[in-house]
Amino acid sequence: MKKSYYLAPLQADIDTKSIVESLAQLLENSPIQPVFQKGSPSLEDWILKSEQSAQQVIDAFSHSPAAIYDGSYSSAPASLDITAVHARVAAHLLAPMILLIDASGMDEDAAIKASHIMALTASRNGGTPAGTILINAAFTPSVSLEHAPVATISGSKVSAGDLAQLRPVLENPPQVAIPPLAYQGILTERAKALPRTIVLPESEDDRVLQAAAQILKLSAAKIILLGEESEVTTRAQELKLDLSDAKVVSLRDEKLIARYSQRLSELRAHKGVTPEKAREMLKDSAYFGTMMIECSDADGMVSGACHTTANTIRPALQIIKTKPEVSTVSGAFLMLFSDHADLYADCAVSINPDCSQLADIAASSAKTAAQFGIDPKVALISYSTGDSGSGETVTKVAEALKLVKENHPELTVDGPLQFDAAIDQKVAATKRPDSPVAGQANVFVFNHLDVGNCVYKAVQRTAGAVAVGPILQGLNKPVNDLSRGALVADMVNTIIITAIQAQG
Repeated sequence: MKKSYYLAPLQADIDTKSIVESLAQLLENSPIQPVFQKGSPSLEDWILKSEQSAQQVIDAFSHSPAAIYDGSYSSAPASLDITAVHARVAAHLLAPMILLIDASGMDEDAAIKASHIMALTASRNGGTPAGTILINAAFTPSVSLEHAPVATISGSKVSAGDLAQLRPVLENPPQVAIPPLAYQGILTERAKALPRTIVLPESEDDRVLQAAAQILKLSAAKIILLGEESEVTTRAQELKLDLSDAKVVSLRDEKLIARYSQRLSELRAHKGVTPEKAREMLKDSAYFGTMMIECSDADGMVSGACHTTANTIRPALQIIKTKPEVSTVSGAFLMLFSDHADLYADCAVSINPDCSQLADIAASSAKTAAQFGIDPKVALISYSTGDSGSGETVTKVAEALKLVKENHPELTVDGPLQFDAAIDQKVAATKRPDSPVAGQANVFVFNHLDVGNCVYKAVQRTAGAVAVGPILQGLNKPVNDLSRGALVADMVNTIIITAIQAQG
């Protein structure tokens, strides 16, 4: 039972020593980690500096494979909702919550109400209640608590035997929701586990240099910057960035030009590309970076800070090409919500895919989702659910569904589905009751770029989702595009995504 749990006391100054020791004993002597210790974010910080506090906790505790996190505290401002703070901390630690209530002076009804309110508040703030401990209780509950099992203790000291009621949930903990920062932390750890080399062809952009420095600090990838070493070094010093571990490659490196131009002319000879013409093409940093991947000098590329999407994708299509089973390159976004992650596609590349291309996008999207920890349930989105409507796009989606099922019978996929039918179980029960996807979709495939791009941006801006991408799907090796308005954080996320894709 190597699991992590978070003990969430409702009141201050509860002596948690015997409780955490008993939980640790039940969990095969898991280490005990006090959360609100010296140097950790204060309770108030979780309200006033929530994102900074979350990152501090992730950095401090994320490497514990299993632990009992002790959320005890000595005092809290009267205006502070302590349960909400506990929920946010537990969510970023990826730990189900064991709620702890001192029932001194409470009758059964008051204790049960307090437990229900605490559980509901925790759930609304991203926490996952798994069980409740009532100490100093003068009663044994006559009704079960709806949210989780309860252990009722007559005193304040607790033994492992007193927590027998919690054993089932300790053995089979509920699945926790993963907030965006924690999800990004998980991806960073995956990238670090098998570092890949990513080439960044736009070293003239300060954001690219800043992102490269962050990636190197995280050890999430090895970095190649295309440019002149003297210029990169000078600018890094001006920006106070440590790029000492980055490799800087000049576009004028004659040995590489000779090697790359020969290979490029071989690949594009049917298009009239001679070694001399290939040399001219290699003056474009996107072509140079793509050839680094083709010649195994790099594992992936991230570009687009200064160049158009077409400028990034064109060399990849010409040189790296698509996977054998794929004919359509598409762009997907990981959408990180407070309690789950979805994948939206195509939101970046294919303007009006036909049914065959749409089927390709659906299959690629399912593979991308699986690569990033999402068990894919693919919804082909339309303005009609099933055969309730008609029209050109409805027919296209229906045909695409047939092709996906024929070519990829292992996938869980359905369509046409309206967005509400894809995501809402109540709507799904009415509109598509027998669907394996309706009401529980997590991969959304849109039938036109207008729809996909508008939907992902609308959700990003109105639902507070973090959009990571675009992730280019279908290429033999990973090349990913940036928006020219991308923030440094966006670039860091995209480099990490590319590094994970390059792991295979």
